[in-house]
Amino acid sequence: MKFINVGFGNMVALERIVALVSPDSAPIKRLIQDSRDEGRVIDVTCGRRTRAVIITDSELVILSAIQTETIANRMDTGEDDVDESEAEEDED
Repeated sequence: MKFINVGFGNMVALERIVALVSPDSAPIKRLIQDSRDEGRVIDVTCGRRTRAVIITDSELVILSAIQTETIANRMDTGEDDVDESEAEEDED
């Protein structure tokens, strides 16, 4: 399983990402608020401004302080991702 860095050492499973969107539009703001009310928001911004919203296949909404373009580039190029086998090797 591949993971992608979404900021401040937080990782998300690449295969679980359904959408990567900007938080600026009204529908996304409503989605964030509704998800927050239902307890489905994971905020990994560390108090900074939300610049990307990641929606997963389990209907979790992840808020990141990293630009959507940066996360998209990491998804495409595989930069800053960690393979499960590499993570196990680092533990030894």
